Amino acid sequence: MRKIVHRHLGKVVAGAAIAVAGTAVMIGVTLPGAAGAEEQGGGLRADGTAQQAAQDGQGGQDGAVRPGVVERAPAEGQKGKGRDPLTDDEMRRAERIAVNRALFDSSENVEGARGPQRIGVDLAEPDTADLDNPNAPRRADITFYDYKDDTLVTKTVDLDTGKVDRTGVQHGVQPPISRDEMAEAAQLLIADPLGAGLKADFKDATGKELTSPDQLMLNSMVYRATPGVRPAALGVCGEHRCVRLFPKVKNGPWIDSRDLVIDLSARKVGKLG
Repeated sequence: MRKIVHRHLGKVVAGAAIAVAGTAVMIGVTLPGAAGAEEQGGGLRADGTAQQAAQDGQGGQDGAVRPGVVERAPAEGQKGKGRDPLTDDEMRRAERIAVNRALFDSSENVEGARGPQRIGVDLAEPDTADLDNPNAPRRADITFYDYKDDTLVTKTVDLDTGKVDRTGVQHGVQPPISRDEMAEAAQLLIADPLGAGLKADFKDATGKELTSPDQLMLNSMVYRATPGVRPAALGVCGEHRCVRLFPKVKNGPWIDSRDLVIDLSARKVGKLG
């Protein structure tokens, strides 16, 4: 993300340089000069043309504006400062601290394997006493979903001490679907008879068989059951982790699958009536 932002800023800087150069040349052409004289330092020649307008740092001898220079983004450190976003090293370290042996052995991820499903890692909000402290401890909130008992687990890790400060467990709380969960939901849909329409639309668009989530671009939203939902099996959605997918053929059209709900907890697909 930082690299993307840095490249964007580089383009803005380059664009600004071009704009300034263009303005300098325009001023040189339109402002009156000493008639019949050749002025130094970017004035007008006797024939009214700009004198080597870009040689003073704006361009080459042909007057062309040189492209802006985009500096390489600085290397990311192992540890951030203050309210800087978590570095990759900090995120990995926080997860290692949070997932102890007991949590790993007692939990289940979206694929049914041991270990909780990671949802996200974020910089934790500072304690009230540390709001104005530039040297406040850096903490990370690591959020997991345990598919074994449908619980959301949040652990706050102190990155300075390497210890878990607090742990929160919630039921019926459904954060946004992670990338790995989307891929698993798509895999379940492709393998289910209710995914026949998705596969047929994909083949119509590409001429190829749909066999893997990697062939799609995926967006999603959590699905929560409403009273009287049909089929009744989807009534547990909200307690279970359920998702609606919005797939798109890569470099192709969207495929409408809004009436299909994938229950990741039960590993089943339902169609809204």
